[in-house]
Amino acid sequence: MSRLPCIFVIGDSATKLPELLAGAAGLGDKVCALLPGEQSDADLAFSHGAHSVYLFPVKKDVIFEDYADSMAKVISAAGGAGLVMLPSSKSSRCLAAKLAAKLKTACVNDVESIATEGGVSVRHMVYGGMAFGTEKFKASLAIITVGNGVFEAAAPDASQKGSVVTAEFVPPAKPLRLLEVRPNESISVDLSKAKRVVSIGRGLKAREDLSIIEQLATAVGAEVGCTRPVAEAEHWMERERYIGVSGVMLKNDVFVAIGLSGQIQHMVGASACKTIVVINKDKNAPVFKFADYGIVGDLYKVVPKMIEAFKA
Repeated sequence: MSRLPCIFVIGDSATKLPELLAGAAGLGDKVCALLPGEQSDADLAFSHGAHSVYLFPVKKDVIFEDYADSMAKVISAAGGAGLVMLPSSKSSRCLAAKLAAKLKTACVNDVESIATEGGVSVRHMVYGGMAFGTEKFKASLAIITVGNGVFEAAAPDASQKGSVVTAEFVPPAKPLRLLEVRPNESISVDLSKAKRVVSIGRGLKAREDLSIIEQLATAVGAEVGCTRPVAEAEHWMERERYIGVSGVMLKNDVFVAIGLSGQIQHMVGASACKTIVVINKDKNAPVFKFADYGIVGDLYKVVPKMIEAFKA
């Protein structure tokens, strides 16, 4: 695999930065992090492999996407070639699109693998997760957002240092106005960090029955996730817990699918997990096509017995 001369990593959250820096270190000779932040953010980037960090001033009335002009200027001054990587969050997708327009190149979202032989090629989901497509960049600069779990963060090394550049903030011609900031009242959870995830669907009859799913998750040391209808139609769980093509993408050790049909839009978010266990009373449910282990049975009978077995 050919190595790229320079990779730019842009972060909107410290939690995703280590993963992207680990991926960049494996693909490029030089890793530059572009961050709105302070010295502590630069130290974090260095500890995970960045060679240089461009720090942009944090402005309370400026949203992340409006750093596009500032970051485009830095990338252009550095030669305007290589690869720009961002996490696959809403704000990062917006920033990636703006950067692509300003730097006159292409942008691909939700990338799940990258090849650098003879140029940058990426693999990403198409048709709502029904298939994967491969895109090859013709321009010298490629911009991508990377899905959850594509790279595994390396252990931080606090002894690693690099150069810090205080970057200029370039005000956008038409800035977005930040009117109000409201705290997220939902429980913050990152399912991609869990070793095991138990996911439920509409086979669960009532919200109150989540208690037995939570008991199972506790017994096996897992987090609880769900299908999109459970989160957005029934409102039984936080949106951060829904798994699928427009939700969380997993690469966990164990994924347990309980009472869900197995629609591709959900299962594409779990298909990369190492072991998939399915519990469903319908032996013909599509979810069994993804199963390494399957139990045909009523979840209200099977799950309590599993809890007893794990507790024992």
